[in-house]
Amino acid sequence: MSKILIVGNVLKDIYLRLNERKESTETDREGTKWLNWGFNGSSHEFFRRTSVYSGAVVTLEVLKKFGLSAEIFNDTAKIDKGGVLVDEVKTANYRYILCAGEQISYLVPSLKTPTDFQLQKFPEDVDWVFVDRSAILSPETIKNLLACLNSSRVRLAVYAPKRITRLVEPLIERADFIFTDAKITGLYPRGKVCMLSETSISLDGAEVSFSKLQKAELFTHLTTYSILAATILGASLRGKTVEDALLMAKLNIENTKLDETVPFKELEKLVREEKGNGVNLRQMAAQILAPGKGILAADESGGSIHKKFEALNIPDDFSHRRDYRNLFFTTEGLEKYVNAVILFDETARQESDDGKNFVNFLTEKGIIPGIKVDLGLANLPGTTEKYTLGLNGLAPRLAEYYEMGLRFAKWRAAFELTATTPSKNAIEKNADLLASYALLCQKSHIVPIVEPELVYDGDYSIEASATITSAILTKLFEKLREKEVQMNAVILKVNMVIAGKQYKTPSIPSEVGEWTAKVLRACCPKDLAGVVFLSGGQSVTQATENLQEVTNCGPFPWPVTFSFARALQAPALEAWKGDNKNYPEAKAAFLDRLKANAAALYKH
Repeated sequence: MSKILIVGNVLKDIYLRLNERKESTETDREGTKWLNWGFNGSSHEFFRRTSVYSGAVVTLEVLKKFGLSAEIFNDTAKIDKGGVLVDEVKTANYRYILCAGEQISYLVPSLKTPTDFQLQKFPEDVDWVFVDRSAILSPETIKNLLACLNSSRVRLAVYAPKRITRLVEPLIERADFIFTDAKITGLYPRGKVCMLSETSISLDGAEVSFSKLQKAELFTHLTTYSILAATILGASLRGKTVEDALLMAKLNIENTKLDETVPFKELEKLVREEKGNGVNLRQMAAQILAPGKGILAADESGGSIHKKFEALNIPDDFSHRRDYRNLFFTTEGLEKYVNAVILFDETARQESDDGKNFVNFLTEKGIIPGIKVDLGLANLPGTTEKYTLGLNGLAPRLAEYYEMGLRFAKWRAAFELTATTPSKNAIEKNADLLASYALLCQKSHIVPIVEPELVYDGDYSIEASATITSAILTKLFEKLREKEVQMNAVILKVNMVIAGKQYKTPSIPSEVGEWTAKVLRACCPKDLAGVVFLSGGQSVTQATENLQEVTNCGPFPWPVTFSFARALQAPALEAWKGDNKNYPEAKAAFLDRLKANAAALYKH
């Protein structure tokens, strides 16, 4: 097996995610925006701080996960199976990376530490040298490298900068493998030239395109290129074809996390899936859960929406139901606060004011449309406990929904907490149904949202809520594993841990946050795609306040956000009253709730 010696710098990246919903910039007379950021100790204009190692460490991690022997020259950096640095490293440079929405800026040292390389000759076990993009090459470093290379049979892979100077040109001329985002194809015939960008990679006439990474995911173009280059080199050394190497690079960058790239075996599996159906469910789940936004649940069944309309004397007919959904979907700025919308079957077939089907209308706004697929609840034989209908005939319905453009689905199971319920049988039955539904979804190229809900309208303590919610989640994930459901493409929609509405002592937000965080950390697997909360009968402000406290108890191993219906819609419904003349007031009320809940995703 080849041993690779990496020449480059270890970087320490400190990401500061700015709260873009607060004023953090000012505009000068020429219209240029400048950072206006005060460190007064009482209020910060950022809501998340993340520190990771990057640079040569990213290359090291990818190569190690490909089962290759690799080390960074003159550094003690090591990687464990999870991708975390376990030893101290000789960090060359710190970078502060400021992120606001999709905008990203760097604060870097003006004097960068040159890459150290002092060898008379390479150790006998070295087969390749990889000059990483992070390398800061001095004339002395290049001279030493060339001397060692020219006196050995060691092969060279190098990342060529956009501006190739006379200083680095001899190194590139010596290279067997060149990675670059510059146009140098054909200039250096010795080495293979792999062209990289933020949206495509090409090598030997083969090309693969992929979605540009959202800056909200805290990936810089530097990290992106390091992962792409190391994956292609690693795949090539593992004997993969050019097409598979490029596909592995695409899938690695689309599926990696900020602090953990994808292992070789999992990439092989993803390649097989990609070739089989062209659908990347994990990537779709990540888009649904992109940071700073939530999900609008507009999937009330006929019975649920009838109760809402009846309370305000609104006619429950096709036209009013369409107008009601249209109110929310046409609210200006909706896409700033939600990544996705859950629809009801009827709604998915209705049209907006401009005649576009709602599915297409939302998709064009950059919002991912999904669909509620369960068909309601029925009693378990001989009991008052419920199980969910809809599994029979689900596969053809999912196939139709996928053709319609819907990319995720939702299935709800409801549990009432009393002195005798939920029983083990009810938990087992519903967990099995949820897992079966999830597997069918993934086979149909649709991301499943599994929703086990402990009904809030009960008389029970927050401790009892925690115990039963834990039991339900434990059984659910057991069933999902049994059926080999792809966990990183499953979204959990769940109740917050809270005392029942009829309980003598209402839960305060700080309790809800602490108990909910405790249960989720104990029960949810780390490879879960993410967690979204239902509001479940809480008041409009109560749901937002509790969401804020859950956020404050983070960070979590997975994205956490909201998937609210009533907590977003109720004020708008009351303002609308079934009369479209009230659209402006209703939309303003809806927008207020969107802003409040999106703000609750920021740590305070």
